[in-house]
Amino acid sequence: MSKNLFEITLQNRRNLHSILTKTPKEKLLKIPEGFNNNIFWNIAHTVVTQQILQYKFSGLQMRVPDELVAKFMKGTTPDGTATDEEIMMVADFLISTIEWLKEDYDTDLFQNYQEYTTSARVTLKNIDDAIAFNLFHEGLHIGTIILLLRAVC
Repeated sequence: MSKNLFEITLQNRRNLHSILTKTPKEKLLKIPEGFNNNIFWNIAHTVVTQQILQYKFSGLQMRVPDELVAKFMKGTTPDGTATDEEIMMVADFLISTIEWLKEDYDTDLFQNYQEYTTSARVTLKNIDDAIAFNLFHEGLHIGTIILLLRAVC
């Protein structure tokens, strides 16, 4: 696998971190007409999904709290609220989860993988597939976030 995928993912996360930390809270949480989620949900969802696709399906302990997973996993919808602490926790996880991923990958922590077919009908067979697919998934959400930013600004 190309080591550059980690750098690309990390840059995507830096971009999301910038949006999360520079956008006023009321805009992060606003659900504009025609949308079913908000900027904060999309950003937190990328963190949670990465953990599920790469750690959970590898049979490993996820590095984010179960409460965060339950609130932002696929199939959830935002309630339009978030504490400042929750926003900062997601901001911290944006970068740290990718740094941990690279460390864990480099130490061969990912030995097993439970095959999984995504809602995009892509079957992930190993950690390399999950890392590559995660970039695609985050790209979709960055596109949505850009549309949401336009709608709330």
